[in-house]
Amino acid sequence: TTFAGVDVAPILDDNELIQDITIPDADIEITTMRAGGKGGQNVNKVETAVRMRHIPTGINIRCAQWRTQGMNREYALKRLKAQLLAIAQEQRLDDLQKIRGDAVEAAWGAQIRNYVLHPYKMIKDQRTNWETSDAQGFLDGNKALEDCISALLRFRAKEEQEAAMEEAKL
Repeated sequence: TTFAGVDVAPILDDNELIQDITIPDADIEITTMRAGGKGGQNVNKVETAVRMRHIPTGINIRCAQWRTQGMNREYALKRLKAQLLAIAQEQRLDDLQKIRGDAVEAAWGAQIRNYVLHPYKMIKDQRTNWETSDAQGFLDGNKALEDCISALLRFRAKEEQEAAMEEAKL
């Protein structure tokens, strides 16, 4: 006996994540400061450290590891884009989880449909007790599949009607 869990999910467009993230200048607040610490005469005279604040999200990035303000600014911008990309990916995962729903363990008693392909052929839907011996037609998406979907829709309509009647009694 073999169990298989099948996860069906839509193909989402990843172009937003693949393209370079562009951040409008109005969304970034940049302040400069003296880097401090060891490093010679420039450290306490020239403002090479950069603090970038992304105004919409409130993310702050401080970079003082390079000797020039331009390099620190470039590195801070890269780190800011990386954090914004991570946030976008988390939101995408949340959206996928909403679409996917709860995962069900593939085990005895959890199946909704049985596929028997050897030694005889039969497909049985456990929810509606619908069954067919036209396994190949079902797997090919022919009339057997349409019959199964129709049986499921009738079953759900009956459940909804019974729930409405039960609610009307209360």
